[in-house]
Amino acid sequence: MVQFWCFLALLTLFTSSPIALADDAQEILLDTAKQSNASLLWGPYRPNLYFGVRPRIPRSLMTGLVWSRVDSYEGLQERFRHTCEQHEGMAGYGWDEYDVRHGGHQTIHDAGNSIDITTEFVKIPGGDHGGSWGVRVKGTPREDAPDRLITTVMFYAGIEGLGSLEVQNAPDELGIEGDVNLAGSSNELGEFGIRIAESVDNRHPPKQHPSYDGKPLDRTIVSSAQVPEGSLWQAKSVIFQKMKAEIDAYIEEYGQDNAPPPWSTFTLPNDIQEGNFHMTQKVFDGAFHVRISADNRKGVIADLSTQFDVIYSSSSAPTPVSPESLSSAIDRAKLIFSDRFSKLLAPKAPFNVPKYQPFAKSMFSNLLGGIGYFFGDSVVDRSYAPEYEEENEGFDEETAAARAQQGDVKVEGPSELYTSIPSRPFFPRGFLWDEGFHLIPIADWDMDVTLEIVQSWFNLMDEDGWIGREQILGPEARSKVPQEFTIQYPHYANPPTLFLIFESLIDKLNSKSAIPTTRDTLDPIRNAHLDEPSTALIYLKSLYPLLKRHYSWFRRTQRGDIKSYDRVAYSTKEAYRWRGRTDRHILTSGLDDYPRPQPPHPGELHTDLISWMGMMTRSMKRIASFIGEDDDAAEYAGIETAIVRNIDDLHWSAAHQTYCDATIDDYEESVHVCHKGYISIFPFLTGLLPPDSPRLKAVLDLIADPEELWSEYGIRSLSRRDPNYGTGENYWRSPVWMNMNYLVVKSLYDVATSESGKNPHRAQAAKTYRQLRRNLVENVFREWERTGFAWEQYNPENGEGQRTQHFTGWTSLGVKMMNMPDLEEAGRMEHGEL
Repeated sequence: MVQFWCFLALLTLFTSSPIALADDAQEILLDTAKQSNASLLWGPYRPNLYFGVRPRIPRSLMTGLVWSRVDSYEGLQERFRHTCEQHEGMAGYGWDEYDVRHGGHQTIHDAGNSIDITTEFVKIPGGDHGGSWGVRVKGTPREDAPDRLITTVMFYAGIEGLGSLEVQNAPDELGIEGDVNLAGSSNELGEFGIRIAESVDNRHPPKQHPSYDGKPLDRTIVSSAQVPEGSLWQAKSVIFQKMKAEIDAYIEEYGQDNAPPPWSTFTLPNDIQEGNFHMTQKVFDGAFHVRISADNRKGVIADLSTQFDVIYSSSSAPTPVSPESLSSAIDRAKLIFSDRFSKLLAPKAPFNVPKYQPFAKSMFSNLLGGIGYFFGDSVVDRSYAPEYEEENEGFDEETAAARAQQGDVKVEGPSELYTSIPSRPFFPRGFLWDEGFHLIPIADWDMDVTLEIVQSWFNLMDEDGWIGREQILGPEARSKVPQEFTIQYPHYANPPTLFLIFESLIDKLNSKSAIPTTRDTLDPIRNAHLDEPSTALIYLKSLYPLLKRHYSWFRRTQRGDIKSYDRVAYSTKEAYRWRGRTDRHILTSGLDDYPRPQPPHPGELHTDLISWMGMMTRSMKRIASFIGEDDDAAEYAGIETAIVRNIDDLHWSAAHQTYCDATIDDYEESVHVCHKGYISIFPFLTGLLPPDSPRLKAVLDLIADPEELWSEYGIRSLSRRDPNYGTGENYWRSPVWMNMNYLVVKSLYDVATSESGKNPHRAQAAKTYRQLRRNLVENVFREWERTGFAWEQYNPENGEGQRTQHFTGWTSLGVKMMNMPDLEEAGRMEHGEL
């Protein structure tokens, strides 16, 4: 289990460390950890599917939903929905309300199939195996649907590893009348059962062909298969393979000119047998309400009403799950979410009006609903080719040739990762630098699940301290990635944004120390690390060796060269450059095609990386101080000072009045290469410029200048005056990105509200903050209303969302911005009326 480390750390430190707790406190914390683990075991942890449930257990139970409109043969095969795909005929989809511990409801506006699918998923605690869960599935024809809309819906369940799953119903060549019952067991889940049931009120298509003679249309088709280990994710292909035999038989019997209607032709064979994968199929005429339930008890589920529910029950649960208890759990989950959201993340002025409420809830819910559990192997180049040191001029060509040889490429693992994802259709996997941004709002909601995710990432670290920047675990994940990007390299870094979360944790702990609070009365298991500071101490102490190893790896592998080029700086050590540089890209920086010095040179120094290292060092200093590692804290403080001084010495251009990358010219001199944009404001974004910095005014002016970075829709990634603006791929060469804009907004807020020392820029920062916050939120909201989606980036000229749709990763930071205070106008602030 992912959280086993927590129990181990608690047990060890409780009994052996000077911070050991009283027996009653130990019992409370261990009980809280057990409850937390149980509440997080199950979930829609297959976010790449429109709906799919699995536990946080390798090689275990996997379920999913497939559907399609089947009243016409035209384009039928392309209309089957399973995995989330871009531009698949959706008018928007995602969680309207969702909490990772309790559940929520999702609406899928399937314009291509003329139907809206609703899934209401909830967890029901109890027993020794993570409790039970259920999902209520509904289908509602859209306004443009034909008078007779025929839809087929399939629910499947499969199991891998040491376990079993079988259909309990007696085989029937016509299908199963009434409930379909599956029974399963595994070491981790114990015994369980799955029941699929349907209301008698649902309508089914008419009999219009000789093939229907004696064939009832209100029965459930059940088809079984034995799927090889590691292939359950290919459920849709298995379904199509099964269907093909039925289609071929119909064509052979009736001919293509007299074939049965598509809702009869595109069916699974009624084929119940031993296997590890079982598919059920229903066909509906018009709206439908279906209940699929899982319960290993033999009792009868009463009053099917007009629902189609899926309920999972563990044999260790104290009571069976009924339609009534499922309904109660759905209602309870809605109340819990609304209550917690109103207390923790409710939009503040000017967004505290009704029209923004569904938007804010949806954006945050999709961030939480994008949390997944991944397990599989990864592909790593362990050749450590000398070219990867990037020490020679022309190194970009040398490294490209070395990568092409794929010398010592290994398949490593398997590994597991519990993580949120950037985008369900396009990036359904873990990205290291995205994750820190994802967790910023999640930390306000549930610090304990946040720290679970952080721990999961650090568990991936190798002996050197490297964590792969993109986690492509297993064949399912690799199926979504171009082959040239699947290999990971142990000298490639990524912005260390997870350290932003440690800063948040310590800030919250310090806040609770200054203002004593009671335990989280909304849900105690969410914030044990805040409510019991000793638990946070245990967590950080147990993680600290990994943090030190990762930090040392960063400093060692991403070091820049000061001495060889006679650069003058406060420190001769603190300079950095990204490895993995090509002629036009630094993918490792996250700012892929942002213009950098040309041609690539081993003497380059990168403003963004030294700024990230400053933030990381500050975080390490604070962690070391918090856990009592005073000598380490003093060392980190010295490094932090050196970095801050070197940012000015190495990267500030007096001629351009901005921060710039540096390189070496033809005369072997260090020169600045200035492309005003996100790079230019990185020391500000990472909190390394104090309010009284002599550089701050130029940074604030650059941000607010409409001829440079300012737009009505957010801060541009590159100045519109730069000759590279909008050129080439135009990925980071003009568009507005919400993650970087969040850092701008937060840094402006910090300056505007700082009361320490001299702060001559307070009013300017407040004015810019207020307008930028409004521009960003209103534009993302406008595009969400217009298109049904959040987007990866936004056009700086017209505000339109572009590139990846359903990008509910860091674009969800808009919810965090909405929850920030709306500061007064700068004029009032100048008079101290903050």
